[in-house]
Amino acid sequence: MTRFARFLRGSLVALFLFGLLGIAGIGVLYWLIAPRLPDVQELRRVQMQMPLSIYSRDGGLIAQIGETRRYPVAIAEVPARVKNAFIAIEDARFYQHPGIDWRGIARAVWLLATTDGRVPGGSTITQQVARQFFLSAEYSYTRKLTEIFLALKIEQALSKDEILELYLNKSFFGNRAYGVAAAAEFYYGKPLDQLSLAEAAMLASIPKFPSSGNPIINPQRALIRRNYVLQRMAEEGLASPSEVDAARAEVDAARPHEPKIEVEAPYVAEMVRVWMEERYGADATSSGYRVITTLEGAHQNAAAQSVRNGLLEYDRRRGWRGPERHVEIAEGVDPAQLRSHLRDLPSVGGLDAALVLATGNDEVTLLGRSGDAIALTAEHLRWTGKSPGQLLKRGDIVRIAYEPDGKPVLAQIPAAQATLVSLQHADGAVRALVGGFSYALNKFNRATQAQRQPGSSFKPFVYAAAFERGYTPGTIVLDAPVVFRDRANNVWRPQNDAGDFAGPMRLREAMVQSRNLVSVRLLDAIGVDYTRRYLTNFGFSLDSVPPNLSMSLGTASLTPLSIARGYAVFANGGHVVEPWFVERVLDRDENPLYEADPLVACPGCTRASGPRPPSGEIDGFDFSAGGPSVETEPMAEASADAAPIAADTALRRPAPRTVDERTAFLVRSLLYDVVRRGTGTAARVIGREDIGGKTGSTNEHRDAWFSGIGGDLATTVWVGKDDFTTLGGREYGGKAALPIWIGFMTAALEGVPLADPSPPLGIISATISPDSGHLLPDGTPGGIREYFKREDFDRLAAGGYQQELGSEDEAAFDIF
Repeated sequence: MTRFARFLRGSLVALFLFGLLGIAGIGVLYWLIAPRLPDVQELRRVQMQMPLSIYSRDGGLIAQIGETRRYPVAIAEVPARVKNAFIAIEDARFYQHPGIDWRGIARAVWLLATTDGRVPGGSTITQQVARQFFLSAEYSYTRKLTEIFLALKIEQALSKDEILELYLNKSFFGNRAYGVAAAAEFYYGKPLDQLSLAEAAMLASIPKFPSSGNPIINPQRALIRRNYVLQRMAEEGLASPSEVDAARAEVDAARPHEPKIEVEAPYVAEMVRVWMEERYGADATSSGYRVITTLEGAHQNAAAQSVRNGLLEYDRRRGWRGPERHVEIAEGVDPAQLRSHLRDLPSVGGLDAALVLATGNDEVTLLGRSGDAIALTAEHLRWTGKSPGQLLKRGDIVRIAYEPDGKPVLAQIPAAQATLVSLQHADGAVRALVGGFSYALNKFNRATQAQRQPGSSFKPFVYAAAFERGYTPGTIVLDAPVVFRDRANNVWRPQNDAGDFAGPMRLREAMVQSRNLVSVRLLDAIGVDYTRRYLTNFGFSLDSVPPNLSMSLGTASLTPLSIARGYAVFANGGHVVEPWFVERVLDRDENPLYEADPLVACPGCTRASGPRPPSGEIDGFDFSAGGPSVETEPMAEASADAAPIAADTALRRPAPRTVDERTAFLVRSLLYDVVRRGTGTAARVIGREDIGGKTGSTNEHRDAWFSGIGGDLATTVWVGKDDFTTLGGREYGGKAALPIWIGFMTAALEGVPLADPSPPLGIISATISPDSGHLLPDGTPGGIREYFKREDFDRLAAGGYQQELGSEDEAAFDIF
């Protein structure tokens, strides 16, 4: 045998032995690693993280909450050009290899042997799926071997299309976008089937460098990578040369496309997030749940706009406070460089930041965040009472608001805050809720968290207590000075807002004119302890109502939401309802998980029976899905001639009646009169006869309120400052809060039928003397009509008398 033959035979034997040794080594490694390999069948059951989506009841998007943007898509719905782009750049032999590509591995081994440092690992799409779902990003031989074995195992369990589907839906594309569908939506605002070849190639280029090489962070680098993807598609025959040439010439138009928010309700979105996490755990924001709220989209947007308008108008009344900040800018600086001064000043409540470039006698030139020049004339500054030159100088940073016609107007972030909450009075469904001027500026939800004094808007509840003790709207009470002393001889002299006294007056007139002294005398007559207990029938807790006569002037600490719920009792005939805001919850597959079953006010029904629903407290307020939050005494059985229960209402749980329907009607009639001829007359502009409400103001104008009813809604508006300082002189509820209420209710009640004005059974209409309140024969000149409960009318008709409170002289009482 020649020397060459012996060498060749030795080489072959050595190669064979090395091969056996390699196979044995791989076998040993597999024997060591295989027991620790996860069950790849889990990939068939994997649940991709998806954001929590929140909608109004009419389908408008309120928010998407979660760390990831992801919209899983079936592989059958992915266009061929999108699949081909990823295959070309990531794994050209994906449909041929068994999970690992020996060519790629050999190339990686060669590079490892001939170069220094880290080299590409020759990973297939299947290996990447193994790493994404089961392994860490650690760079080690052990991890790589585990990845290879897992890839082989995955290929045995799943089809190629199933593997590709997992890869496309799992991959990270930067900017919190996970999955190709979310990437297409974020970068191009398109579904997958509308992507061009160039756009598909751009998306395929991102997973390699998702944070540093995406087309928004680094467009130049991304464009180079996109064109390389197109080149690979041509080389692999996955796109024709003409298609690739056209795609290369396409200008990339990638930019951020956030989901279009159709309903402005960030405070409600946060309420939903808390509610969902309490009910479904920490994964509620990553499990793809869809929440349908009780909000009406158009009503909610009207509420947000009305709150903004009201606060901006208030702020204009209080005068210009000066620019938000000032920066020194040299002459001749490129405007593009000046935009950096606005970068950290996002829009707040629709107010955009702008930099003053120049001022003149008649005009101010500003630079907006977008780089556009904005011209403000003296007309746009008229509310400040100053000329452009007096008002601003170069380098000032101010806020700009836009009128409905698009004209810019100088503005400033309001110093005050406001909240609006509107309930469907029949069942407590929240139809609109605004927690403040701007959620981005301050996340404190004043509708549910702010404990404020309601002032005179609390008087209807005191009057309701009096009507339960035999007083009527025609009862005469003296509006005159009164002094109260406690055991320590401390003196309290309550006053009317205007500081005057009107003498004897009927309770109806006292409500219309909001006379404080009448309310104080009335509460003193019926008793503080009785009234406090009675107020729990409206959902108020005993702890929230002070145990003294100041309660009559609205010194309780209450949330705007609780006030709205109280007014709903007047509107729905005496039933206490529980505010709720989640109507339905669906899982990622649109299967229902939860549907609200609220208690519903039902005229003619008896008190609801059965166990009380579980509590769902958020921010200190009970948001059970319909359950009452107060315990009530059993009501008498409904009379035989009570109004029948409507068919649709009979199928739902009736809310407990905690207030006599007749009492609710009497107070409701007073609220209507407040709007017709009292402190709320501005609301007549709405043009409805079923509008009623009550203004409220507190000492030193710290709080301004308007709470009222109309149509199917009970709505409360509060305006004040978070630090409890004054709103300023003459900022009463009718001036600061009522315009916001009007703006919302005008929109919310459009097309809504008028509420039924008919009195309930047991209410009598009779003629009385406007001066004495005594009954008069019908037709008596000068007499007026008034409503009475039947038993009160019978007492008066039998020779009884209207209770009269007070004397002409200043009265002094001891209070303990």
